[in-house]
Amino acid sequence: MESNKPGRRQAAVGEMMGDGDDLRDEPRTLQEKIIYLLEHAFPDGTPSDREFCRMVESQGGALSHSYFGKLRKGQITEVRDETLQALALGFGISNWRFFKDESEVVEEVMAGLALLAGTRTGDIAGLAGRGVGDAGLSPDLLEFVLNQVRAYQHGDVGPEGEA
Repeated sequence: MESNKPGRRQAAVGEMMGDGDDLRDEPRTLQEKIIYLLEHAFPDGTPSDREFCRMVESQGGALSHSYFGKLRKGQITEVRDETLQALALGFGISNWRFFKDESEVVEEVMAGLALLAGTRTGDIAGLAGRGVGDAGLSPDLLEFVLNQVRAYQHGDVGPEGEA
């Protein structure tokens, strides 16, 4: 994937993590993922924090160089999804969830599977969310919906959610 800066090329994530890579070397934390990508995605040299943030901006995102520096150093570990999306723009990664903690992704998948199972069994007829973006429903909201369905099935709440 090409960046807007002349002479600078970003390698695709697939090019960096081949099938033969040892999974023990796989970056796990946000800091490890950032460092790994900085070292491997820019064969012409690692960009400075300012350069990286300019790349993010050129792709339509926003990230300050000082905040990025703290992420790179591991001084900040809890971030919003918007920050992860900005990182993905800077590294040219199409799926920003790559940066999420593994447990968060597992929670999202498990909640989604439980909701899918509920729709297939007929326990959930449909679900509509206002203002739900590309990320979909959060694991917490999915869990809340599933708890409401279970409570309704056991007669603990009425059809309108009254207890």
